[in-house]
Amino acid sequence: MLRVYFDHSATTPVDRRVVEAMLPYLTEKFGNPSSVHFYGQESRAAVDRARREVASLVGARPNEIVFLSGGTEANNLAIRGVCEQHAEHGRHVITTSIEHSSVRGICDALGRRDWEVTRLPVYEEGVVRVEDVRAALRPDTVLVTVMLANNEVGTVQPVAEIGALIRERRAAGQKIWLHTDAVQAAGGLRVDVDELACDLLSLSAHKLYAPKGVGALYVRRGVRLAPQNVGGHQERERRGGTEAVPLVVAFGEAARLTRLELDARAEHVRRLRERFEAGVEARVSDFVYNGDRARRLPGVSNISFRYVEGEGLLINLDMQGVAVSTGSACSSGSLEPSPVIRALGRDDELARGSIRFSLGKDTTEGEVDYVLEVLPRAVETLRRLSPLYQKARTERACTPA
Repeated sequence: MLRVYFDHSATTPVDRRVVEAMLPYLTEKFGNPSSVHFYGQESRAAVDRARREVASLVGARPNEIVFLSGGTEANNLAIRGVCEQHAEHGRHVITTSIEHSSVRGICDALGRRDWEVTRLPVYEEGVVRVEDVRAALRPDTVLVTVMLANNEVGTVQPVAEIGALIRERRAAGQKIWLHTDAVQAAGGLRVDVDELACDLLSLSAHKLYAPKGVGALYVRRGVRLAPQNVGGHQERERRGGTEAVPLVVAFGEAARLTRLELDARAEHVRRLRERFEAGVEARVSDFVYNGDRARRLPGVSNISFRYVEGEGLLINLDMQGVAVSTGSACSSGSLEPSPVIRALGRDDELARGSIRFSLGKDTTEGEVDYVLEVLPRAVETLRRLSPLYQKARTERACTPA
């Protein structure tokens, strides 16, 4: 049985070149980067090289990059760090209704601590409107946090335009900052912190063909954060704890390869996604695309199939060797419909019937064609078990042409 991985938004396979770069730091190059002897300085130099590569990926300075454990910690440090450091300037945060669960969770926690959180709608297209952000801004707004690209439907948000608004407010004297979660975006779009005009930006290595367990937060020079773990002087005292040197080295190599190969990767997955969607349109009925089909990441296709439970379809496809997702991997196991799909205005049936197909740099045409072979059969098999589907078929058959 052919096995096909169509879940690159959840995580990516580790690139062999990345493995080769990190291996020496798992064996003979084992020093602690804080040590002053040769072994320590060898590791320190490797961390510094990786920091430069990650900075180059997003157009930042190396000393603006903080290494930590991943995207969730980056989001926590950014949002909590700003809010706790600058609470005297206000207690209002603006975000959207489709943020990653790590951002939603932090905002919920702030709300329980007497912060006011405004969650903006994204409408059917899955894109927040700049005029809504402008209308929501208040004199006591301290932080705006809007993801760069959504992890479930792939829609790209107008972060640069929002950044321009924040700069206007700051020029007028307001103490306000902009954070963007770019964990999903960095592998599919060119990202430049100056073009986005953001103050903080979150990254995660395992979305860039590197191992899990390492990420980064871009912190614009001059932005002060309250550290979330204390007791160590690493990372300019923004994130205490001995650096995971092998993982940091892997992240640096993955960032370098992503920067060099991004355009070719994006074109490759865009072409295959179009092939996939054309095949779905030709072979499957009663489905709905979720999110703006133009303004989205090149490798993501989120589709709701009517009369089908997404979990059932996921399991059916998995039994035939095809790995997909019903939404964010961080929310797997939840019985509730995806809050992201619900935020597009979809009803519970469509929200529960949504599947995310996400392609990667090594996906092949043959794999796409195999998915197009098994998907229609899987959908039809599950629909035959649905009383609602049988009723709809009967009604259509009885309707005069």
